Amino acid sequence: MNKKKIELAKDPDLAGSLTAIRRAAKRAAQVAISTNTALIIQRNGKCVHVKPSGESKPR
Repeated sequence: MNKKKIELAKDPDLAGSLTAIRRAAKRAAQVAISTNTALIIQRNGKCVHVKPSGESKPR
């Protein structure tokens, strides 16, 4: 596996991908809050439902 930072990639799309993923995650959180739905994220290898209020329950 390559240990170099992705921001240093020669491909401009790849170099900007981390920023795009963070932007998408922020937008997903905003939508979850406005629609009162849970986000599904991965923590410690397990899928976790995170409610907009900040509560979480492992699945």
